[in-house]
Amino acid sequence: MLVNIKKGLDIKIKGKPAARIDTLDDQGLYALKPTDFPGLTPRLAVKAEDKVKTGSVLFFDKYRPEVKFTSPVSGRVLAVNRGERRMILEVIVESDGKDEAIDFTKADPKDLQREEVIKKLMDSGLWPFVRQRPFNIIAAPGDKPRDIFISAFDSSPLAPDNEMILKEHKASLQTGIDALARLTDGKIYVGIRKATVPESVFGEIRGVEINEFSGPHPAGNVGIQIHHIKPVNKGDIVWVINPQDILSIGRLFETGRLNAERVISIAGPEVKRPGYVKTRIGACISPLLEGNVEEGRLRFISGNVLSGEKISRDGFLAYYDNQLTVIREGDYHELFGWIMPRFHKFSTSMSYFSWLMPKKEYRPDTNLNGGQRAFVLSGEYEKVLPMDIYPVQLLKSIMTEDIDKMENLGIYELAEEDMALCEYVCTSKIEVQSVLRQGFELMIKELG
Repeated sequence: MLVNIKKGLDIKIKGKPAARIDTLDDQGLYALKPTDFPGLTPRLAVKAEDKVKTGSVLFFDKYRPEVKFTSPVSGRVLAVNRGERRMILEVIVESDGKDEAIDFTKADPKDLQREEVIKKLMDSGLWPFVRQRPFNIIAAPGDKPRDIFISAFDSSPLAPDNEMILKEHKASLQTGIDALARLTDGKIYVGIRKATVPESVFGEIRGVEINEFSGPHPAGNVGIQIHHIKPVNKGDIVWVINPQDILSIGRLFETGRLNAERVISIAGPEVKRPGYVKTRIGACISPLLEGNVEEGRLRFISGNVLSGEKISRDGFLAYYDNQLTVIREGDYHELFGWIMPRFHKFSTSMSYFSWLMPKKEYRPDTNLNGGQRAFVLSGEYEKVLPMDIYPVQLLKSIMTEDIDKMENLGIYELAEEDMALCEYVCTSKIEVQSVLRQGFELMIKELG
C-alpha cells in the first residue's frame, strides 16, 4: 500500500548528522526519569549507594508492580533526585564499566507462549518500550492489541536515519519481530519511506506488512500512519514501538541479557561535528557534547525541535529519544521586530522570503516571536495535520472538558507528536501538545 501525504511541513535546519557512528566509553552517568512515562506513579526499588547490575530494578509502577524500570548499566546508584511533594524526578546510576548483567535466560520467542514473552519483557524492564494508542502511554500487559504498528523512518527535523542504524542488525531485528508477533492476533504493520523501498532493512523481515509513505513531515509519525492504514476507533487498542527498541527486545531473547544500547544523532546548527554516537538509554549529554558545540547561550533538546524536551547541559536523554538537538536560545532583542525583512528566517507563509529558497537551511532559535493570545481561526493547523479531524475544535473541547466532543473529534487517534507542527505554526502561540496531554489525562481519569 502506498500513501502519499500531502499536508505537512519539512523544516530545513542546518546541522544534519553525518553518516558515521562513534562509540563512547560506557563509564559515566545514566538516569531513568519517571517523568518520561505519562501516568506513571513510581515506587523506588533502590536507594542511593546501592550496587546494581544491568537489568536491576530501579523503580516500578505503584498500580502495576509487574511493570519494572531497570538499570541500563552496572554500577552504583549515585542519587535519587526529587521535586515538589517529593516526586521522583530521576534515578542516577554511575557506571562501573563492567557491564555485569542479570541473566534473564535466552530463548526463541517462537517457542514461547504470549504470557512467557510478556513476563520476560517485564522482568528485564523492556516492557515500557511498548506503548499504546489511545493516549500514548505504556501498554497494559493484560490487554490484547488489535494490531502493532512500527514506523521505520522519522521525518522530523534532523531525525536519525533508522535504516543506517539497523542495517547491520537484521537477525536481532527479526528476533524482536518474532517476539512482538506473540503479543497480538492481528498484524504487525511497518511504515517505510517510499524512496528507501528497494534497500529497506524491513524488506527482508518476515511476519510484517509493509506500507510505503511519501510526503513531508509528519509522514514518519506512527500515529499518522495508523490513521491512513487502519484508524483507531473507540474501544480499539493498538500498540506501537520504535525500531531501535525492537533491537533491544531481539537481543534480550538472543543473549538473555538486557542490552540498553542506543545509537543517537547529535545534530543542530550549534553542533560543530554533527553525527551519531553509540551510547545507552538515559545517557548524560555532557560527555556527548564535549568540545563539539559552539559558544553562547544554547538550548539542549532531548529529541527534535518540535516535540523534544528541554534539558540542561549536564542533563540526561529521555527514555524514548534517539536524538539530541542543539540550537540557540532566543533571549535577545530584535531591532525593529517584525518590520525587518528577515532574509535568514524561515516562515510557513509568504511573510518573508523563505518561500523563494525552498532548499535553504536555516539556523533557528527559541524565540516565540510573540505571546499567547486567543485562538485565531486561520486554518494553519489544517495545512500541516494530515488527519481527518478538526484540530482547533478538538483543543477547545479539551479546554472545556467536554468528553463527548473529545471522543467525536478524534482524540483516540492522536499523540502529542502528531500535533507538534500545529504548535509550530500556531498564530496564537497555544501550547498545543500540553493541551492534548491534559485531554489524555482527563479521558483516563473519566474512563479508566
